[in-house]
Amino acid sequence: DRIIRSLILNLLEFQSNLFSVVSTGAYRVSVKTGGSITIPCRYDLKYKNNVKYLCKVGHLQICSPDVQTDHFKSIDKASVSHDINKQTFTVTMTDLGTEDSGRYWCAVEINGGSDVMIERFQLSVTAGTPELYVDQQEVTGVEGGSVIVKCYYRNTGNRKWCKIRDSVQCVWENSGTTEGKSVTLQHTTDATRGNVLTVTMSGLKMDSTGWYRCGVGDLMMPVHITVRQQTTTQSTSTMTTTQSPTTEQPSFSPTAEPVQTDNTAQGPEGGKEKDTMR
Repeated sequence: DRIIRSLILNLLEFQSNLFSVVSTGAYRVSVKTGGSITIPCRYDLKYKNNVKYLCKVGHLQICSPDVQTDHFKSIDKASVSHDINKQTFTVTMTDLGTEDSGRYWCAVEINGGSDVMIERFQLSVTAGTPELYVDQQEVTGVEGGSVIVKCYYRNTGNRKWCKIRDSVQCVWENSGTTEGKSVTLQHTTDATRGNVLTVTMSGLKMDSTGWYRCGVGDLMMPVHITVRQQTTTQSTSTMTTTQSPTTEQPSFSPTAEPVQTDNTAQGPEGGKEKDTMR
């Protein structure tokens, strides 16, 4: 027993020395069996050209720099897309099963130093209704208009809507602003889906495009909002019409496409820049 305890302590110490942590804190995401989830991992600009990767943590940490390994079935289900201009790489995990539940983190490789953990999340895959979910993780709006996102949840806790930037900015419970955009939170109850948190973002600007989180307690669900410019054929009423997520999804679990589907990213001069992912 003493030998086993000593080994465990040494492993924990070794694990803690491998990474330095700059993430904003761990959160939980809940997904229905067979569903998918996209997680954004935002990093500091100084890590722009570093290798990024995903880890699943068990009794020992299993990290996969190329996001594919024979050692963990969970990692096989993950793909990564990278948006250098937004300083974000996203991990999309599909066809999830209960065996995929666990702790994960996104990390940046540091040559000659401790790798940096930039995002931590606890994934819970359930056969029943997820604890917190949205109809879709990708929502589109028009500049000057508004969008509506409905978040369905079971548990109680502080309700919030957060913008993921260099620092996380949140609106709590009722209403407020994020970067000058008006945000209203409304709590209602649906006969079939239970608790509903309706988020309305008004006065959209082009720089409103990005990743947000709908949250209840320590549960979070990332949502990506894309704001497009108004076209000359759009009327004022069209501009101000809110876009609500579809309610005709066959599954409660959210689905989304990665922000970028290839392994290149737009460089600062508008050209293609090779992505250092492995």
